[in-house]
Formats: sequence, structure tokens, C-alpha cells
Amino acid sequence: MTSLDRPTEDTQAEDARAVTEAALFEAFGGVRGMIETVLPGLLFVTIYTVNKDLHLSAIAALAVSLVLVAVRLAMRDTVKHAFSGVFGVAFGVVFAMMTGNAKDFYLPGMLYTLGLGLAYIVTTLCGVPLIGLILGPVFKENLSWRTRNPGRKKAYAKASYAWGLILLGKCAILFPLYWWADTTQLGWVLVALKIPPFLLAVWLTWLFLAKAPAPIDVFAEMEAAERAERQEREHRGTAEQSDGADDAADTADSRGRHRKA
Repeated sequence: MTSLDRPTEDTQAEDARAVTEAALFEAFGGVRGMIETVLPGLLFVTIYTVNKDLHLSAIAALAVSLVLVAVRLAMRDTVKHAFSGVFGVAFGVVFAMMTGNAKDFYLPGMLYTLGLGLAYIVTTLCGVPLIGLILGPVFKENLSWRTRNPGRKKAYAKASYAWGLILLGKCAILFPLYWWADTTQLGWVLVALKIPPFLLAVWLTWLFLAKAPAPIDVFAEMEAAERAERQEREHRGTAEQSDGADDAADTADSRGRHRKA
């Protein structure tokens, strides 16, 4: 390797890291997505800590979720993270209102976290890491990593195990608190555990993918194949027109010779 090669390789590595960071930011919502995830639960536990009013706390949490969606819609931004927050809060409100137990506001989200943690582990054991299914379309590689990019599949497996273990570890803290702690204690611990485990999982994912082979852009491959096929058709059509012109010229020459004869 010459000294001139190193800057190019360093630049490519930096570009790959930047692409990975951008993809993770898009997939998981970035700072704004984290705010939309934390704010409804934070508002609920704050109001409930002050006045112990389940109805007011639940309505406020649902209202702020709807406001976040409305802001997204007004800005014509993607609403998937905000909508997921609304559904989570709505299920929590329904559970809490039905049982009259304020702690049940958090139960749907806790069950979702448990199911998601298990899904990360099970899908990885089955050879289809969930994080690869999530990030494959973002990286424009779809499922090409499964058969054509083993190094990347290994990175997705490591990342999925990391996500699964982190989420299950979070559940190991929250479910005992659901049974033994009061609503405010559970709520504040849950709010405190919203961001740090998420950031740890995202950081580990970035770490694994930054060291993995580059994704195979299957969309670019499809476009290249379509271009080649289109060029082949055009070339074939030009060749057929040329052959037709040659046949017409041969026919005209034959007729001219026949007349002279």
C-alpha cells in the first residue's frame, strides 16, 4: 500500500461510517424520535406524581402524543415514530381506564418490549436477524445480506443479539417493579430507562456495522440490469432496422438487374 492509497481508503471508511450513522438515524428516529417516545410517559408520571389523578394523567399523555403527530403532519414529515407512540399511549390509556390501576398504563409498552426482545433473539437463532430486516431496506440491500454478504449477516446477528439482551435486561428490571413498586416509582424508573438502553443498542449496532462489509445496493443493481436490457433492446432494434435496410437494398438491386436482363 502506498501513501497515496491510504487517504482513499480512509475516506471510503469515513463515508461508510457516515452512511451507517445516517441509516440508523433514519431507522430509529434520531433525537426527535426519542423525544416523541419519552414525552408522553414523562408527562403521565409527572402529573400523576403531583395529583394522583389517573384520568387527567392519561388524557394529557394521549393529547401530547396527538400533538406530536399533528406537528409531523403539518411539517409533512414521516409520522411512523409519532404514530407508534400514539398507539402505545392509547393502549396504555385503555388498559389503565379498564382496570382503574394507573400502573397498567405502562403494561402494554412493557409487554411490547418483552416481545421485541424475544423477537430479536429468536429471529437471529433462525438465521434471519430482525435488525437486518429493519435496516436492509434503509441501506438499499433488502435481504441480499442473507446469501451474498456473510460478513454483514454476522454483524446483523451480533446487533440483534445486543438489542435482544438489552431489552430483556430492561424487562428484568421493570416487571418486578410492576408487581412490587407503586405507580410513581415504576413510572420514573421506566422514563429513566427509555433512552440509555436505546442509545447503547444503537451504538453497538453502529459499531458492528461500521466494521462489516459494505451493503450490496440491490436497487442500483436492478437499475443497471434494466439499463443493460434497454440498451440491448435498442441495439437489437437498430440491428433489425439495419438488416431490413440491407434486405430492401438487395431486393432493389435484384429487381434492377432483372429489368436490365
